[in-house]
Amino acid sequence: MVPAALLGIAVLAWILWEVIARGSAALTPAFFTQAPTPPGVEGGGLANAIVGTLVLTAIATGIGTPIGVLAGVFLAEFGTKSRIATAVRFTTNLLMGTPSIIIGIFVYALLVLPVGHFSGWAGAVALAIIIIPVVLRTTEDMLSLVPDELRESALALGAPRWRATLGVVFRAAKTGLVTGVLLAVARVSGETAPLLFTALNSYYWPETINEPTANLTVTIFNYAMSPYADWQEKAWGASLLITVGVLFVGVLSRFVLDRRKKTSWQT
Repeated sequence: MVPAALLGIAVLAWILWEVIARGSAALTPAFFTQAPTPPGVEGGGLANAIVGTLVLTAIATGIGTPIGVLAGVFLAEFGTKSRIATAVRFTTNLLMGTPSIIIGIFVYALLVLPVGHFSGWAGAVALAIIIIPVVLRTTEDMLSLVPDELRESALALGAPRWRATLGVVFRAAKTGLVTGVLLAVARVSGETAPLLFTALNSYYWPETINEPTANLTVTIFNYAMSPYADWQEKAWGASLLITVGVLFVGVLSRFVLDRRKKTSWQT
């Protein structure tokens, strides 16, 4: 087991080293402030793709998080052993194991084909579908860890069930819930396949999400396959940016979770 763990760490370190070594040169001020240049022309940046990625991720989080939290609350607090809860858990497990490209094709047939063009909305919906099961499972697990004594105490004081859930149970599990959202965001930050079928890409600033929207992951795909050395360098820079972002969110979620454990232990 130890050699396997060391091998995994070594491969991860190798990947990080390659991404940092090849991508650090591309992270200039222009990379963060300028739009792409025409094919074959050096210079410019990927500012539009950075903004587009942030917009798509924010919208997807805004759509997927409430649905996931509400479904998780239902499973943990109200319909624990009902048939509906069993069906929801089964569907959640299927969604978590479904390849993201399948979700992209589904949203393509649902939102792209009927209107006849790609859009940021379709991309955000595809990412939201990926977010929902992650937030749902985390919410159910975190709420299930809250001692029943807290619920019973709130109910004994005359609080209705919904107020006990929001005012007592949610407060006790808020750190774990935040961790689940952060993990979901990290999960979708590097997705490419769903966006290829939904948001596609654009060389322009994302003024509206009702049209193809620039994003980093599809830009990496396009630039890495191009014959231009400047575009390939920018693809490595975008890869480094996404890698650092995902690592930051992962470390932040781990910090929040560890802080929750320490607080619970001290209490």
